[in-house]
Amino acid sequence: MTQADNYSGKLFTFEGSEGSGKSTQIELLSEELTGMGHEVVVTREPGGTKIGEEIRHLIIHSSTGENMSPETELLLFAAARAQLVRELILPELKKGSIVLCDRFLDSTTVYQGAARSISSDPVAFINQFAVGPVTPDLTFILDVPVEESIRRVKRRVTGLPDRMEQENIDFYHKVREGYVLLAKSLPERFHVVDGTRNLKANQEEILTIALENL
Repeated sequence: MTQADNYSGKLFTFEGSEGSGKSTQIELLSEELTGMGHEVVVTREPGGTKIGEEIRHLIIHSSTGENMSPETELLLFAAARAQLVRELILPELKKGSIVLCDRFLDSTTVYQGAARSISSDPVAFINQFAVGPVTPDLTFILDVPVEESIRRVKRRVTGLPDRMEQENIDFYHKVREGYVLLAKSLPERFHVVDGTRNLKANQEEILTIALENL
């Protein structure tokens, strides 16, 4: 969120490779903050709205997305994000809520930019157009080694893997490297968490950093 907007709410986003443990930590942080009396809204990307969820199905689960080009994928993610920001995130920030989002614009920078090798200039422009005045106040990156990420994905998948879960090991390496570079470039916003550590230890670390940024 830009300083000029002066919204009282906060946007905390969670990033990381598949199987990094983002969803679990979001749920735990939401419970902690809600218990302290904060108004907390949890959402996800792509998704979070009716339009966004339909786009999510097309991108991730629909068989029609099998031959989707990287450029199409980029624009669909941006479309879902634009709707999420305007329909949910901005109104909640204006009300003073803490919004916890499972993935946001950094996922596009990494997945479609770094991993799918789309030039950084159009990715950055499209990202900015989609989010408008909203950028995260704090972003947690749940970092796990690529091999561990793949093992976790295989354990959790009970049916057919989705499009992202089907990617090869080189793709996962590019994703992890992309997040590492992002964290180094914006250390004031990003906080990297060792996703291989004890669940409780990471829960406590994330809560501490979140409270420092309220």
